[in-house]
Amino acid sequence: MATIYDFTVKAQDGSDKSLADYAGKVLLVVNTATGCGFTPQYVGLQELYDKYRDQGFEILDFPCNQFGNQAPGSDDEIHEFCVGRFSMTFPQFSKIDVNGKDEDPLYTWLKSQKGGALGSKIKWNFTKFLIDRQGNVVARFAPNKEPKDIDAKVAELI
Repeated sequence: MATIYDFTVKAQDGSDKSLADYAGKVLLVVNTATGCGFTPQYVGLQELYDKYRDQGFEILDFPCNQFGNQAPGSDDEIHEFCVGRFSMTFPQFSKIDVNGKDEDPLYTWLKSQKGGALGSKIKWNFTKFLIDRQGNVVARFAPNKEPKDIDAKVAELI
């Protein structure tokens, strides 16, 4: 059976990034957008990251423009916005598709592990997947689930 560590994704700068580099860490994988009603969740995500990063926690941010064209712009423009507006310091990757014929294999796998209320389809931006230190998906959270509301679940895995 695969784990998240079996995947390689595109880093924000376009280079290949093996997720095996995060082996042994607790991960929160999030598809995001800069023009979404949930975009203010970047504040809560950064707070969660600040609280747990020294204990082996990483947030992996995957911008996605599939929902209402809410992540326009280049990877660099998206990154500059997130750093400038939200002082984001967690890893951000290249823009991807999370549904459909061009969906990234990582999201095909994530959805196969935790389908969610709508089956395997990602409903909207800021869907969150929590991964344990062994690389297994342990929880999926809907876009409206605030980062502060998953703090206890992250703490259990730390």
